[in-house]
Amino acid sequence: MGLLSFVFLLVLYLLQGSNTSLIQLSNNGYEGIIFAIDPQVPEDEKIIEQIKDMVTTASTYLFEATEKRFFFKNVSILIPSNWKENSQYKRPKHESYKHADVLVAPPTLPGRDEPYTRQFTACEEKGEYIHFTPDFILGKKQKEYGPSDRLFVHEWAHLRWGVFDEYNEDEPFYGAKSKRIEATRCSIGITGINRVYKCQGNSCTTRGCRIDSKTKLYEKDCQFFPDKDQTEKASIMFMQGINSVVEFCNKENHNREAPSLQNKMCNSRSTWEVISNSEDFKNTTSLVSPPSPPVFSLLKIRERIVCLVLDKSGSMSGFNRLNRMNQAAKHFLLQTIENGSWVGMVHFDSTANIKSNLIQIISSKERNNLLESLPTAANGGTSICAGIRAAFQVIREVYPQIDGSEIVLLTDGEDNSAKNCIDEVTQSGAIIHLIALGPSADQAVIEMSAMTGGNHFFASDEAQNNGLIDAFGALASGNTDLSQQPLQLESKGLTLNDNSWMNGTVIIDSTVGKDTFFLITWTTQAPVISLWDPNGTPMRNFTVDTVSKMAYLNIPGTAMVGVWTYSLQAKAIAETLTITVNSQAANSSVPPITVNAKMNKDTNSFPSPMIVYAEVLQGYVPILGANVTAFIESNNGKTEVLELLDNGAGADSFKNDGVYSRYFIAYSENGRYSLKVRAHRGANVATRYLRHPLNRAAHIPGWVVDGKIEGNPPRAEIDENIQTTLESFTRTASGGAFVISNVSKLPLPDLYPPSQITDLEATPDGDEISLTWTAPGDNFDVGKAERYIIRISGSILDLRDNFDNALQVNTSDLLPNEANSKENFTFKPGNISEENTTHIFIAIQSVDKSNLTSKLSNIAQVALFIPQAEPDPDESHPNSGISISSLVLLVVGSVVIVSFILSATIFILHRKKNARRPKTGF
Repeated sequence: MGLLSFVFLLVLYLLQGSNTSLIQLSNNGYEGIIFAIDPQVPEDEKIIEQIKDMVTTASTYLFEATEKRFFFKNVSILIPSNWKENSQYKRPKHESYKHADVLVAPPTLPGRDEPYTRQFTACEEKGEYIHFTPDFILGKKQKEYGPSDRLFVHEWAHLRWGVFDEYNEDEPFYGAKSKRIEATRCSIGITGINRVYKCQGNSCTTRGCRIDSKTKLYEKDCQFFPDKDQTEKASIMFMQGINSVVEFCNKENHNREAPSLQNKMCNSRSTWEVISNSEDFKNTTSLVSPPSPPVFSLLKIRERIVCLVLDKSGSMSGFNRLNRMNQAAKHFLLQTIENGSWVGMVHFDSTANIKSNLIQIISSKERNNLLESLPTAANGGTSICAGIRAAFQVIREVYPQIDGSEIVLLTDGEDNSAKNCIDEVTQSGAIIHLIALGPSADQAVIEMSAMTGGNHFFASDEAQNNGLIDAFGALASGNTDLSQQPLQLESKGLTLNDNSWMNGTVIIDSTVGKDTFFLITWTTQAPVISLWDPNGTPMRNFTVDTVSKMAYLNIPGTAMVGVWTYSLQAKAIAETLTITVNSQAANSSVPPITVNAKMNKDTNSFPSPMIVYAEVLQGYVPILGANVTAFIESNNGKTEVLELLDNGAGADSFKNDGVYSRYFIAYSENGRYSLKVRAHRGANVATRYLRHPLNRAAHIPGWVVDGKIEGNPPRAEIDENIQTTLESFTRTASGGAFVISNVSKLPLPDLYPPSQITDLEATPDGDEISLTWTAPGDNFDVGKAERYIIRISGSILDLRDNFDNALQVNTSDLLPNEANSKENFTFKPGNISEENTTHIFIAIQSVDKSNLTSKLSNIAQVALFIPQAEPDPDESHPNSGISISSLVLLVVGSVVIVSFILSATIFILHRKKNARRPKTGF
C-alpha cells in the first residue's frame, strides 16, 4: 500500500506539467538532475570532472543563497555512445537526452559561448533546459561570465523557479526617480560606472557616455562596468559574478523601476518573492546543518533495446485497427528504428505470446524478419500486464538487467488488472511508451508511461488523420546525433467520397534528403500512385504490400532538393488514403530544421485553458516567419485547427524566439486528445534569427579597479539584425497526448476573459503619450474584446496593487480590433495628483461582452524629465600623461566658474522680469 500511494502521488506530480524533467525534491535536495553531453562534443574526460566540480561548489552556493533550504543531492551525467568505454560508465535507466536538464553542446553559432536557459513560458513556470558549451564548462569563459558554479545557480533559478534576468540587453539604461540615468540592475546598491570602452589591439580608450537624442538615454555603445570590490549582496539574477553577491533580490531591496525582464514578466515582483511562492519552497523548511556533497552517476548511452507489445484482442478487429497497427509498426520497423538496435515482439490478448526474441538490426534482412511477426488476426480479451511481463522475459534473455530498455505498448481496450503491475514496472527500470488506440484505451497505463519517463500518444479511429503512423514515427531515439534522426516532412490523409484524386506536393529542403522514405496507405484497394521528383522524373519502384495495404519507396542516396509532386488515384469508393514522408539530415555538419510540439500540461480539468507550444529551430537557432498550425484531435476524432503565433502576445511569452504558441479552450469531451503540428515556410519569407538567446548570461565587459576599467575579452558579436532567408520547407511533429476531465455537457455562460496584454509600450510624443500593444480576444486570444480600460498613476505599486482607483484615461473613441492585430492609442495624460512625480505609469485591462476582465497588463512607463547623465570625464588615453585627479580638479573648477557666471546672469534677468511664468506640468 505504501509504495502504491507513493507511486500515485509521484504520478500526479509528473502529470501536472509536460516539462520532461525527472527532477524531484526530496528532503531539501534535488535528485534526478541530468547533464547530457551532446554526441557532437569531442571526447574530453575533463568535461566530466569540471561538471562535478561546478555542481559540488554550486550546491553550497545555492544552499546559502536560499537561506539554507536547497542543495543538489544527486546528478547523472549522460555520456554519448561515441565516447570510449570506461568501467565507471553504467547503463542509463530512465535518463535520456529527452529528459536532460543541462545540455553540454556546441554553441548556437560558432564563437557564441554564452550560457542560457531555454525558457518560453510564464513567470513561475519551469524552463526547458540549460545550455552550456564545452568551452564554458572547461573554464575558458570565466572572465566574461564569472565563476561557473555561481552561473549555474543563476541558470538553475530560471530553470526550476521561472524567474527572469534583472538586466535587459535591449534596455540597458533607464531614467530613474532620482532623475539620473541608471543601469538596469538589481539591486540599485551595486556600484559601478557607465562608459564607452573601445579597444584596438593592446590600446584601449575610455570616455563618458553621451545621451542619445531620440531615447534621451545613453548611446548604444555605453556599458555599465561594476566595481570589482562591492558590499552589496543582491542579486544573483543580475550579476552573480560579483564576489559579494550571495542572495536574490527580495521585497526590500528589489529595484521595481528598472525595465528588467523580471519586472516585465513577474509583475514587478522580486526574484525571492517568486522563489518563495514556488512549490519547492512551500514543501521545505530551512536546515540546520550543511548538506553532503552531491553524488554523481556516469551513464553511457548504449544501443537501444525495444520490445513491441501489440494488442490483438477482439476489439482490434473493429475500425480497421489491426491493419492500421500493422501499417504503423511496419513503418517503425522499416524506417524509424535505428541500425544497431535490438528489437523483439510480443502479442497479447487475455494471454501473451512471444513472437520474436530480441534481434539486432544490422540490415534490411532483420527488419523484414520482424515484419513477418506482426499479428494477422484479432480475438480474445485484454491483459496488459501479461504483455508487459512477456516483454520483460524477452529482454532478460539478452540483458539480465532491463534498465533503460523500452517497451512500446499499443492497446485499444480497458483492463482493470493493468494497475496490478505498476509496482513491477516502476521497479524494473524499463521505459513504457504508450500508444492508445481508439476512445476506450486503458487509462492506467498513462501512469506507467509517466512514471518511467516514457511517451504517451493517442490515435483515433479516423484513419485519414494518420495518428498511428505519427505516434510510431515519434519514437525515434533522441539519444543519437540529430543528423541521424528521422524527421517527418509530411503526414496527410484524405477520405475520398466524390473525388477519386489526392494530389499534393512535398518539399525537400537542403538540410534534409538522406534516407528519404515515402509511405502510402489505403483501406480498401491499392490506388494508382504517381510521384515525380523536382525535375519531373517519375519514381516507379514502390514496394506494394497488398496484405497490409501500404506501398513505400526509399530514395537512394540524397534526395533532390525541391518540390516533389504526388498524385494518388483511388480505385474504390469512400477510400481513405494517407501519405507520410520521412528524411534525415543531408549533411552531419549542417543542422536540419526541426519542429518540437507540446502542451503546457499532460492533464487538465475544464474549464482551465491550455497552451500549445511548437518550437521551430535549426540547431539552436530560432526560425521566424513560419506558418505553424496545430491539429488537436479529441477522443471521438473531432479535430480543432489552431494557427500558432510567435508574436509575444496572448499565450506567446516572447516575440521572435522561434516558439509559436496559442491558447486551447475548445474542449468537446472528456478523455484523451492528441496534438500534431505542421510548420512550413510562410508567405512572408521565413528566416534564421541570429539574435542572441533571450535568457543568455550577462557578459561582464570588465571591472572597475581603483577607478580604472580592467576590460574582459569582448563578446563575439554577430550582426544580429541579419536574418538569413530560408528556402521552402515543411515539417510535421507529434506532440503526444493529453487528458481532459470535467468537461460539461450543459450549455455554459462565457467562462473566458480576454488574454492579458503583455507587450504594452509607451513613448512620449510632445505633450501626449503614444501607446502600442497587441489586441487580445473575447476569449483569451480568439475574437475581439469589447473595450479597454486604461489607467495611469505616478506610483508603479499603486497602479499594480490598486488599479481600480487609479486615474482613468478616456477611451470612448478606442474600439478594440480583432485579436492579434496591432493597437495604437494616443492620449494627453492630464494631472497626476502625487507630488514629486517623476514618471507616469500606464496599464490596461480588457473587458469582453460578458463583462469579464483580463488580468492587468504589463506596466509601461514614461519619464516626465530629461534624465541627467553622469559628469562626463574627458576622453582619457592610457598614456596621456594627465592624471585622473588633475582631470577631476580641472573639471570641478570649470563647473564652479560656469555656475557662478550663470547664477549671476539669472539673478539679474529675474530682477528685470516682473511677469509671472505660468506653472506647467502633467
